[in-house]
Amino acid sequence: MTQFRKVLSIHAGQPASDGAGVRLTRVFGGKGVEQFDPFLMLDEFGSDQPDDYIAGFPPHPHRGFETVTYMLEGRMRHEDHMGNVGLLQSGGVQWMTAARGIIHSEMPEQEKGTMRGFQLWLNLPGKNKLSEASYQDIQPENVPRLTTESGIEVVVIAGHFDDGTVRQAGAVQRPDTEPLYLDFHLPAGSHISPVVPEGHRALLYVYEGSIEVAGSNQPIGMRQIALV
Repeated sequence: MTQFRKVLSIHAGQPASDGAGVRLTRVFGGKGVEQFDPFLMLDEFGSDQPDDYIAGFPPHPHRGFETVTYMLEGRMRHEDHMGNVGLLQSGGVQWMTAARGIIHSEMPEQEKGTMRGFQLWLNLPGKNKLSEASYQDIQPENVPRLTTESGIEVVVIAGHFDDGTVRQAGAVQRPDTEPLYLDFHLPAGSHISPVVPEGHRALLYVYEGSIEVAGSNQPIGMRQIALV
């Protein structure tokens, strides 16, 4: 029997800056982050003003978790101490496992135009925290996209999308954490019911427009995230 999840809480993203002064929205992270476990942080960056992003994210360390960067628009170059170099561009994904430690930089490959995307931090299980660091650079053409019969576009970044009629594997599969990362583009008035594995923490972030979740009388607005 299908069970629908309820909205547990709704949180609004807050203006912030990071790196060398990149302006962004900190959706969650820091105080109260334990309620989002195993997710540690989500940032949305987006501006057509170069001064908001041009300084980028110079070399800095990470350890014990994974960072997932999904680019909606723009170009950013990754370099790390292991010698990896990658170009993240519109529709592409960078999946970096910091594990025992990595030093990397993320710098804009453009001097004008719009830069927009997201970075999600995902905690690693204790058994994986001291494993070797790794990096995946996934080009846009290798990130599966599909359109449902009702006209909903689904970008399947990680895990498996399944709505009971269509099943599609994502660009990334991580057996240790089994993440499900989907980007939905819903026409007005449409609805979708993706299958979420039992026991998984589920987050729903709105970056354009607003949505309603069945059984909830409170819409989730732009730059708000819901725990469901």
